[in-house]
Amino acid sequence: MHQPNPTSCNNILSRKPCFAQMTAQEVRLCGLLLKEHFGEVVEKIGTHLLRGGAQNLRTIANETNTPLDLVKKSLCVLVQHGVCSFGSGRRGPGSPVEYQANCERVLRILRYPRYIYSAKTLYGDTGELIVEEVLQRGHMTMSNTVKTVADRLTHNMEEGRSMEYSEVVSAFSKLVETHFLQRCFTVDEAAPAAPSATPLSHGTQAAPASVAAPTAESNPDCYKLPPVTLIGRGKRRRSSDDAEEPRGGKKAKMDSESCGDEGIYWQMNFERFHQHFRDQAIISAVASKLDQTSSEIVRTMLRMSEVTTTPTAAYTQPLSANEIFRSLPPNYSISRPILDQYLSLLVDDPMEFVGRSGDSGGGIYVVNLHRALVNLARATLESVVQERFGSRSARIFRLLLRKRHLEQKQVEDFAMIPAKEAKDMLYTLLSENLVHLQEIPKTPDHAPSRTFYLYTVNQLPTARLLLQHCYKTVANLIERRLFETKENKRLLEKSQRIEAILASLQASGAEPEQLTEVEEMITAPERQQLEALRHHINKLDSTENQVDETIFLLESYICSTKTK
Repeated sequence: MHQPNPTSCNNILSRKPCFAQMTAQEVRLCGLLLKEHFGEVVEKIGTHLLRGGAQNLRTIANETNTPLDLVKKSLCVLVQHGVCSFGSGRRGPGSPVEYQANCERVLRILRYPRYIYSAKTLYGDTGELIVEEVLQRGHMTMSNTVKTVADRLTHNMEEGRSMEYSEVVSAFSKLVETHFLQRCFTVDEAAPAAPSATPLSHGTQAAPASVAAPTAESNPDCYKLPPVTLIGRGKRRRSSDDAEEPRGGKKAKMDSESCGDEGIYWQMNFERFHQHFRDQAIISAVASKLDQTSSEIVRTMLRMSEVTTTPTAAYTQPLSANEIFRSLPPNYSISRPILDQYLSLLVDDPMEFVGRSGDSGGGIYVVNLHRALVNLARATLESVVQERFGSRSARIFRLLLRKRHLEQKQVEDFAMIPAKEAKDMLYTLLSENLVHLQEIPKTPDHAPSRTFYLYTVNQLPTARLLLQHCYKTVANLIERRLFETKENKRLLEKSQRIEAILASLQASGAEPEQLTEVEEMITAPERQQLEALRHHINKLDSTENQVDETIFLLESYICSTKTK
């Protein structure tokens, strides 16, 4: 059986990343994410590859002082989850295989909860568990996924009920049809016919030759379901089964081999999820700026072109007003003239989310994705400045964004702020690199009395700066959460033991007095401490997710400027 290569049909690993140079904050955050999800050894190997670039097996083992066996296992974990790519070495064909970590892919681990929640919102509990299983294991066969998810759903059902395989297959098919799941290629399929002899320089970000997989457009099988026949129901797990064999063990693999889809593995299409997140952000922005009906029209336009529009496209596919009218939800009973008025309103809006590109079919309209991301990033920057430096500083920042270049006196006049306060605020923003000062001399000697000093805001560099601050913030949050968990390790372990005992007693039909006696093993002060700890941990988790939303918007904006 061919080994699956965790390179997607969209060629995530070999695609040139939007952030070519890794910063110290990115490497630090990647290390924390690898440590939290895969352990200290994998974190050590992964961080070394991120810092050192492409290296062969022996070099990794020698430079990290790690036994060769552990290095192999760590690389297997990284490759399994698509974090590491491999290919012929810098000396060309015949040289030792070199491994290279992908920083952008490691950072996607931070977004796992959002991927899972989106799948739950779109496809219910079944879709949620499918996405969770695939994320946990890197890639899986369809049959193995269906059986595992059906078993998990059955285990949570009432006694005597079970989940049909056909229901899980239906949810899996919908995820594939909408491109949220896609096939992995085998190494043979992903490797080019003639390996490149171009040497791979130390630390370069170019992908190795053997992972140059075809794109989704060139390979129609990317979203083609295998002819699998799955008939049956999920099985209820017993405690003895959990003890004897871990989830995803040999038994599951043997089951998948008899279903006709052996060797066909599936993984997450992260870019499709990001496209969905971007669309939701655009819809929310239109709803808050205009009204719900306008946002529903934009939602319809995005839904009609969600599969045909590439992730890096600056515009959606052109749609006629007639097509939009026919595709509106049935509960939105708006007439055609009203729709035309709304479309005209969207086209004339200063945010320029919707553009008109023709007159046939009642008018041809597109959603300007790049312009939408520019406006969303601008709103994010303005919000950050307002939260950190106050509303008056935010007024100056917005003014510079719109007017581009202004002298200090002009800033004072336009913003209607006293000279002393405006000067202090400008210098504060200048010291934080949120505002830049440009000198335009009248004479070659650059004499201050004959030089214009103009304040300006460069949105793209400012977005990059804020993105690095966000990476640092998330890393600090993760470190704080790990510290809190370590400090209260004894109490958490005690709570888990008691919860396990209670679950066992309840399953065996114990008396209420016995249950109360076990519950009292945790004292009142310990219970209060436990509640405070859980509240604190939940707050840190929630903050991580909120910062990641900002990270996503800024990353999407920066990438859109490179692919425009």
